[in-house]
Amino acid sequence: MELTTILALSIVLILTVYILLSWSRLNRYKSLPPGPTPIPVLGTPNYMDLRHFAVKLRKLSKEYGSVFTIWKMSEPVIVLCGFETINDTLIKHAEQFSARPIIPVLENYSKGYDFHGLRWRPFRRFTLALLRELGMGKRTLELRVLEETKYLNQAVSETEGKPFNPSMLLSCAVGNIISSLLFREQFDYQDEKLREIILCSARYMTNLSSPLTTLCNIVPVLLKIPFIRNKVSKDFKAIERLVTKLVEHHKETLNPKSPRDYIDHFLLKIKEVKHEMDPDFCDTSLVMVVVGLLTSATETLGSTLKFMIMLIAHYPDVQAKVQQEIDEVTKAVRPPEIMDKPQMPYTNAVIHEVQRVFDLLPAAHFHAVTEDIKFRGYTIPKGATVIPFLSSVLTDPSQWETPEVFNPGHFLDEDGQFRNKPAFMPFSAGKRVCLGENLVRMELFLFFTSLLQKFTLTLPPGTEPQDSKLLKLNKYQIIASGEICAEPRTFSK
Repeated sequence: MELTTILALSIVLILTVYILLSWSRLNRYKSLPPGPTPIPVLGTPNYMDLRHFAVKLRKLSKEYGSVFTIWKMSEPVIVLCGFETINDTLIKHAEQFSARPIIPVLENYSKGYDFHGLRWRPFRRFTLALLRELGMGKRTLELRVLEETKYLNQAVSETEGKPFNPSMLLSCAVGNIISSLLFREQFDYQDEKLREIILCSARYMTNLSSPLTTLCNIVPVLLKIPFIRNKVSKDFKAIERLVTKLVEHHKETLNPKSPRDYIDHFLLKIKEVKHEMDPDFCDTSLVMVVVGLLTSATETLGSTLKFMIMLIAHYPDVQAKVQQEIDEVTKAVRPPEIMDKPQMPYTNAVIHEVQRVFDLLPAAHFHAVTEDIKFRGYTIPKGATVIPFLSSVLTDPSQWETPEVFNPGHFLDEDGQFRNKPAFMPFSAGKRVCLGENLVRMELFLFFTSLLQKFTLTLPPGTEPQDSKLLKLNKYQIIASGEICAEPRTFSK
């Protein structure tokens, strides 16, 4: 028998066995929620594409309801939609839905030593406690942010009312805040080191949802091919090298009696547990955790602020009302502070509504169930991947009067006072809610109100205003290249 015939028969045999095993496995999952019929071996790859995730999941939810199943090859992925469903899982059954699935690209990169790996609990506890110690939620950190608003306002004033892209300036501002917490550094906005941090963070976050990364997460065997593995990890390695240099400098200058920042405290924790057989806290986890904190705080918050000021320029009447409220509270003689928030209900409502419309992360970081669980008549097996589709919560018609329209009234009661809404979940919810939620809320309020106190934000000449639907549809383009004009405000004495 010829060699080619033998190879062909072998391939057919292997594929047949694989398909039979896949169908056998699918048969064991009869109690799962309904969903599109998977292709043997491949699953439902067209629904795993993160670039068009929100649109596709929204269509599936209309067909299959608030709980349905898609497939990553032969592995089920449970999608949760709507406020009631996600509240039921992430809040009422928080522990059962608190695990993380193995994400092959991240696992290959971090070996599980990060917030997404199996060791996440000690890192999260340590980080939450330490961020509070370093000032999160305290006046000391607020003063640091207020100081940064001055540098941001000065940089914006230098544009002299001409069209400019504010992305880099905003990223520099928020990058300086997280840098001061992690490694106690504050940079000039032209500092190449700060710009390297911002650019590496942006590339890192973009790479997480790139087509090649998505493909490798679906078909992890591809990571065994050196060329593909190196291409996928290129941007990861860039930010890792940057953080490693910072860690090495901290090791050389560490004073155990006077830790300066997050890295110093982590280094002391490593020394404390070094006698353990397999410690969670080690050099690898320090670099991985700092990379996670640095990239998410810089890129995510910077993008949110950019969309916030771009949207407000398209709604001059809303902007004028916010400025009036700021002026009345501060008398235009001091910068807005966190203590002013209760006296600025409309401003607070606008900030919340922009976040709801922006919908930066349509799906929360993937979860996994910690045990077999009965849920709404279905059985979700232990370890199954779960996707909380947060976009469906932020646009749930049962929770929002005009879900597809920018409407600050969603967060105001009949007396014009601010009201929080349980369905406001841009930070996710439950045990895996965003670590830095309180810090992000403070930065958004202080940077936004500081800019609107000093400037009126307008569209470049010839630019037509758009409604919130179009802005949301084009949000990534707006964040990348959108320009704005910042005209200094004048105040009568």
